[in-house]
Amino acid sequence: MTGPPTPIISTTLVTFAADDPGGWRPVLERGRLFDEAGIDKLVVSDHVVFGERLEEYGRPEIGGQAGGKQPTGPDGHWLEPLTTLAILAGMTERIRLGTNILIAALRRPVVLAKEAATLDVLSGGRLDLGVGVGWQREEYEAAGLSFEGRGRLLDHTLEVCRALWTQGAANYDEPELSFERIHMMPKPNLPGGVPVWISGTANRRVARRIAAFGTGWIPWGPAAADPVTGIAAMRSLLAEIDHDPTGLAVVGSLPTVRSDDGSLDVDATMDRVPALVEAGVTDFRARFAVPDDRAAALDHLRGVALAFRTAVGRADET
Repeated sequence: MTGPPTPIISTTLVTFAADDPGGWRPVLERGRLFDEAGIDKLVVSDHVVFGERLEEYGRPEIGGQAGGKQPTGPDGHWLEPLTTLAILAGMTERIRLGTNILIAALRRPVVLAKEAATLDVLSGGRLDLGVGVGWQREEYEAAGLSFEGRGRLLDHTLEVCRALWTQGAANYDEPELSFERIHMMPKPNLPGGVPVWISGTANRRVARRIAAFGTGWIPWGPAAADPVTGIAAMRSLLAEIDHDPTGLAVVGSLPTVRSDDGSLDVDATMDRVPALVEAGVTDFRARFAVPDDRAAALDHLRGVALAFRTAVGRADET
């Protein structure tokens, strides 16, 4: 049995824009800033293509978010996440690099296994692969895939990746694909392959996917809005299928407190952390408004990172 993971602080790097930003260097520099400041992980989003029915994002029954609205129109500019993380890997030293979430089934599994393993190796084992089924029918149709079968397509993708990551001469035999003694090198840094984080609501299908493939869980829908209740529900679901939930890593939003002048009240914000750690949150996802001046931004973020490490008992880290 493994103990609970060490809590970390992470953030989303915004790699999309409603209109052409005229260049992406400021986004990449923001990633470098997070690395230097001591933030533990950054994650990036994924959309390959868009249809024109973006209101579908507001439908939780197909994987959307109740009341949710896409941040761009269909002609918004979205960077491909693994390519972006590869650039960031070369610009950073220590920060973990993740997807939140990759619509993994849109990629051919054997190619995704190779891309992820390569990025993991070149980054020094810093890749976290957050995956989910997505909500948009048009993306699956444009890729020639079944939207209705997207859950099984995701499982199939992860099965193939796991086989190629962990077997010297990989074998796979399922209705979608069959191969024998297929070799793929290099392998990811960890013996079990790239850490996989499963996105979804607290339901039995997601629990089984976590049990089969998951290092961590990215709650969605009601479980994200109420992580205390959501984590308790997921732990019960995992126990029902005889999977020990003790070592499960879980993403949760870091609720921020603002001072009267609108600035971040760091101490009051960190006062909320211990209760969420007790509930089972291990990856605290924060949104940072930072000064335009780089030196001031770095000083601010270093203060936030230090305050978080102190709140979770990691103050001795440098």
